[in-house]
Amino acid sequence: MAVDPERAFKPVNIAVLTVSDTRTLDNDTSGDILVERIATAGHTLAGRAIEKDDATRIAALLDDWVDDDGIDAVVITGGTGLTGRDVTPEALERVKEAGGGRDIPGFGELFRWISFKTIGTSTVQSRACAIVARGTYIFALPGSNGAVKDGWDGILAEQLDSRNRPCNFVELMPRLREV
Repeated sequence: MAVDPERAFKPVNIAVLTVSDTRTLDNDTSGDILVERIATAGHTLAGRAIEKDDATRIAALLDDWVDDDGIDAVVITGGTGLTGRDVTPEALERVKEAGGGRDIPGFGELFRWISFKTIGTSTVQSRACAIVARGTYIFALPGSNGAVKDGWDGILAEQLDSRNRPCNFVELMPRLREV
């Protein structure tokens, strides 16, 4: 990471959503990994939830979080695969369309490139993606522990650090609602 020590660190308020029909707070290891990394990085955990694989329910929760001034970013784990139950990207599409949001295509592209180094061609089965909606970043990662580590350690740790150079997501936050 290209941290500029002369820049001030600005903690980000991050909510974590696990999308799963089977996980609970007692066995949500991928969510636990994200919570631990958020705290270690100096950010604030602004919310945590587990939601079933239901695009309508996921989109409703994300809409609530996007409208919450106390949440700057959401990191989702789960629901990005190819099966019929994997509907996280579709939920993000609904949130994006409802609020004039935008895709962040480079996130999914970079995630799959990083993941390729770990799991090889199996990374093509991932629909990891990201959007910005109404001034809030939403990042969707696969539900495995390895994928969460790849996504946080390889992308989000740097991009959510205000000291990262040459640029980062944090410095754009004040301008995300421009028209």
